[in-house]
Order: sequence, then structure tokens, then C-alpha cells
Amino acid sequence: MKTVTIYTDGACSGNPGPGGWGAILQYGEHKKELSGGAAHTTNNRMELTGVITALKALKEPCTVELYSDSKYVIDALQQGWAKGWRARGWIKSDKKPALNPDLWEELLDLCAYHRVNLHWVKGHADNPYNNRCDELAVAESRKYK
Repeated sequence: MKTVTIYTDGACSGNPGPGGWGAILQYGEHKKELSGGAAHTTNNRMELTGVITALKALKEPCTVELYSDSKYVIDALQQGWAKGWRARGWIKSDKKPALNPDLWEELLDLCAYHRVNLHWVKGHADNPYNNRCDELAVAESRKYK
């Protein structure tokens, strides 16, 4: 299996509001930047969309080193919360509906296809890849203002 490193970030101006996401995929000497956005969305939807789009860009099953500053994404996957929400029909343990079940469903399926190792990074710190993803996400969100 190929090992690909992916960095992602999401941004939203207002929550909800115009939003964007950015991703960087790295394999050996190859690097690819992806980005997109939506006119009316939430920060969490943009965080999820960045990860989903990056994983969907891979042409075969890969080992993925995924870096994100989103505790929402990393914790829900790492702690098994998202799998639990799905098992309960998208209901959280507090009996409230889980948000973004459409995106979580897609992300869980992609995580089953690829071998994804999760890494949380501090946002707006000294990680150049996370900072570049933030720049991409903010630039996309500004297209919708």
C-alpha cells in the first residue's frame, strides 16, 4: 500500500456562513493542493468536506497519515464516536441527533476503504502545511462574500 500524507482545514466566516476548505496531499515527491467552498455552510461541514474530498482523490486504497486541527473530526473518528452515532441511527449518546450524518457516513466509508492514521495538529501555529490549508480554506470562503 502506498502511504500518502494529507493535511486538511476548514474555515467559515460566521457559523453558518460562507465557508471553505483546503487540503494538501503528499506522496513521495508529489504534492497536490485541493480547495473548495460553499455559500452557506458551517465550519464543521467544511472540516469534514476537506477530509472527504482529499480521501476521494486517492485512486487506490492507501495508508493515509491524516493531519487536521479539527478536534471534531479527529476525536469523532479516533474515539469511535462517529461509528457509535451511525450504529444508533445517527443519534449521539446524549440522545440528540448527530450533526452532518451525510458527511460522516461518507467519511466512515472512506476510512474503511483506506487505512487512516489520525493526527491532531494545533491550528494557526507553526505547521506550514496546516497554515497553507487554512489559507486555501479562507480564500475559498471569501469567494462567497
